[in-house]
Amino acid sequence: MAVVLNRHVVLLTFAFTRFCSACNIVANRDDHTGDIPTIAKYFGTKTRYEEVNPYLLNDILLVNKTPLRLQQDCSPVHISAVIRHGTRYPTAKNVKKVIAIYNLVEKTKHRGRGLVDDINHWDMWYNDTMDGQLVEKGRDDHRNLAVRLATAYPSLFSEDSFRDCRMKFITSSKHRCVDSTLSFIEGLVKKYWKMQDRRKDMHCQLEVNDDLMRFFDKCERFVVDVEQNKTALQQVDLFKTKPEMQEVLDKVASLLDIAASDITADLVEAAFYMCSYELSIRNLSSPWCQLFDQEDAKVLEYANDLKQYWKRGYGHEINSKSSCCLFHDLFKRLDKAVEESERSGTVSEPAAFQIGHAETLLPLLSLMGFFKDETPLTADNFAQQGGRVFRTGHIVPYASNLVFILHRCEGSHRLQLLLNEKPLSFPNMDDPAPEYQEVKNLYSNLLKGCDFKKECKLPSASGTVNPIIHEL
Repeated sequence: MAVVLNRHVVLLTFAFTRFCSACNIVANRDDHTGDIPTIAKYFGTKTRYEEVNPYLLNDILLVNKTPLRLQQDCSPVHISAVIRHGTRYPTAKNVKKVIAIYNLVEKTKHRGRGLVDDINHWDMWYNDTMDGQLVEKGRDDHRNLAVRLATAYPSLFSEDSFRDCRMKFITSSKHRCVDSTLSFIEGLVKKYWKMQDRRKDMHCQLEVNDDLMRFFDKCERFVVDVEQNKTALQQVDLFKTKPEMQEVLDKVASLLDIAASDITADLVEAAFYMCSYELSIRNLSSPWCQLFDQEDAKVLEYANDLKQYWKRGYGHEINSKSSCCLFHDLFKRLDKAVEESERSGTVSEPAAFQIGHAETLLPLLSLMGFFKDETPLTADNFAQQGGRVFRTGHIVPYASNLVFILHRCEGSHRLQLLLNEKPLSFPNMDDPAPEYQEVKNLYSNLLKGCDFKKECKLPSASGTVNPIIHEL
């Protein structure tokens, strides 16, 4: 069930002053900016948004409007966006792995190896209390994204629409998503509209709706057949035994002067993602990055993509079908906007923003047919998948966003789709903004079917399933 946050608990003024204790750890450190490691674009779901749009490194508010313009004479009337939370700390589970590899390296501190010494002098500052919380960089991810979208489509981002509560904000219940949503709104209020931080301007409430934004926890068939099924990710487990992965393990063990028997794929992945955390959180190229070259990174990237493919993408049909509810919610909103635009020329809800997880976006994109390779990703075809389109670092980095722009044109409405602020063509369609009815025709089977309750119902009605809630 959807829950509306109490206005006395979640006011936007709270977002402007709230800083978690873990965030202050970064603020108080003597951080510095290093070179971007060559492996930065291979971090999968832990990739910085700037690796997808490198021009933002020079101007974080830059909007390239040229590819966004339509050939027809059209006016945007509605925007709907599904957005991943911003940059976050590692979860408690991943912090434990990071500490494990760090402690293993610590045992070599008296051996005098150069890289080992560099890592020994690196200060372990991660702790399990951070547990996936949004960092200040994550807040900036959303503040700046809000300003860029508003700059690109100013007619949909009016101050009056916000004050009149005609802009909708829906979020997952996870703290990193709530904080991302509040930061997105802060970007509009303080950076775009330049409104004063006044309580009376912040009276609109946010809607917490895990049915939409964490549908995967609500889908019993997904929970049982994939989440709790030890064989569902067998391709991932198998890849960790392949020569490509073993070569990376042996190399890392040698560089760290660790016995090969002491190193595991999970520990090597922890070291790899330590590089990503330091870059995304502190804008720092740390000694951990020196353990890997681009060939190593491609192997570890594939291991991550393989996991996402089989757990959230095309690997199992229920992965994508679990997002039916979100798919229908989006098109229900678009249908309403088209109907109101045709009837009166005015849309009651010009903008809607839904903030969730990478695990929210990947099933939806798969359901809609995006980034589907001709050959499935398996443990045996790493060499053949070098040019694959299912590459999560390109698709769902931190603050990734799938944006639907509905335009009113002469004689019709057209739908423009953006992924991470770049045009994304619908499957088997060349027009960057096809007529809305053509898009509905493309997805007619899903619009007529794709019933969440039916898809997610277990084959047997016996027994009760208690979905496991996972930190993402």
